[in-house]
Amino acid sequence: MTDSKSLPGSKSLPDAVHAWAQSILGPLTVVRDASHPRPGSRVWEVTHQRDGARHFVKISPTPKFFARETRAYRQTAPALGPGSVPRLVETNPQWQALLLTAVPGRGVTSLPLTPARQRAVHRQAGAWLSRFHGGPRDLSPQDHAEAAAEVARAVHGAERHLESAEDLIGERERETVRRHAAELTRLDPLPRGYVHGDFQERNWLFDTGPGRLAVVDLERARPHAVVFDIVRLACSPWVGRPDLRAAFFEGYGRELADKEERSLRCLAALDAVSAISWGVPHHDPEIVARGHATLARLERGDAA
Repeated sequence: MTDSKSLPGSKSLPDAVHAWAQSILGPLTVVRDASHPRPGSRVWEVTHQRDGARHFVKISPTPKFFARETRAYRQTAPALGPGSVPRLVETNPQWQALLLTAVPGRGVTSLPLTPARQRAVHRQAGAWLSRFHGGPRDLSPQDHAEAAAEVARAVHGAERHLESAEDLIGERERETVRRHAAELTRLDPLPRGYVHGDFQERNWLFDTGPGRLAVVDLERARPHAVVFDIVRLACSPWVGRPDLRAAFFEGYGRELADKEERSLRCLAALDAVSAISWGVPHHDPEIVARGHATLARLERGDAA
């Protein structure tokens, strides 16, 4: 048996969680650390001894993430269609563990895709997200209240991130963040839905055979303004690629309303300061560079 315990630098699947997974699936022959290279990520790929079927065991970093991901897989994911999202097999609240099926495909960021294939991926991503978001009628009164609270939390968090960033952000950038935070409060309420919460290419898998997209990592799914899910795309793969943006919204089925477009710029500013304040102490120069580049575009008056 190949086990993550034998691989230098890898995270070991706790024995109790391993036994729990085997009690559901049967004997496992391979346990491979599949965690993201970031703090708090604890994911393992496991392979069934009899038929080689692949599953994933994920231990959520917090009770909140465990509850969010469990709800998303139970309530929203089943309507997305087979192969477009993992299926939840079982959960273990004691360990905050989820047992998930594997979906076909490789990470989009690791694939050498042609521009035409990239557009096809983003078109499918737009269609996937539209189904996942649903509509305001799909949210309960409590969900609507939580969505409003999320927008307010993002605004209030801006000052906290500016404080933690200290001298990492110049005075001009600080003014950009504060101006956009203030504007966001004037724009709400925004169209709401059930958001993925971390909708970016690193969480997309693409099966190049049938040309099908799947999306993973639902631990940040929650009621929110739906434009929140567009921020990471606008600040990274869409920069200099208006064709990808156009393909996405073709799949999504609608363009952003004027108020949403303005709020996208505001949320991009808040995302940027969060990226900078988090990225420096966690030694992630890529996310820091993305944050500074976003603020520079906003200062110039460019799109997010």
